[in-house]
Amino acid sequence: MKRGLLIVLSGPSGVGKGTIREELFKEKSLNLAYSISMTTRKPRPKEREGVDYFFVEEKDFQAGIEKGELLEYAQFVGNYYGTPKFYVEKLLNEGKNVVLEIEVQGALQVMEKCPEALTIFLVPPSFEELERRIRGRRTETEDVVKQRLDKARKELATQDEYKYVVVNDNVIKAKEKIAKIIKENV
Repeated sequence: MKRGLLIVLSGPSGVGKGTIREELFKEKSLNLAYSISMTTRKPRPKEREGVDYFFVEEKDFQAGIEKGELLEYAQFVGNYYGTPKFYVEKLLNEGKNVVLEIEVQGALQVMEKCPEALTIFLVPPSFEELERRIRGRRTETEDVVKQRLDKARKELATQDEYKYVVVNDNVIKAKEKIAKIIKENV
């Protein structure tokens, strides 16, 4: 069996990574598997354990870091986020094309450890649109929104590190561009 492709879908908070991922997974010919991330943050409404994230206590996350069990990890606005290595390897060995939907800091770690990974940076049509999307969630305090926007400015400057950059100005068009990129690289 042919080993799957590791796909990194990244970009600033609020750019639409989750929405694009959901659309990509509707295209069964891509043979995608989602790498569920681990986090210490509390679940948002409608998020489910083992589907959207593995929600863990900080002490358990720290133990994973110490044991080298994470492909990448980052701390942001007081919470840790990371990718369990065992889960990704299992899926790749099953021949699945594994999608990591991760923030920029983690993506840069994966690029260093896995230079063969297909890296895609999702950008908003404008910074103003990104701010509108983040504020539109209405799930965070003003201080957290400002932190996310400040971080997004810095992250947008890293897009040249990625193999591909795709503008999310229309979900279906962005999904189609990314699907084409995946098919060209499998």
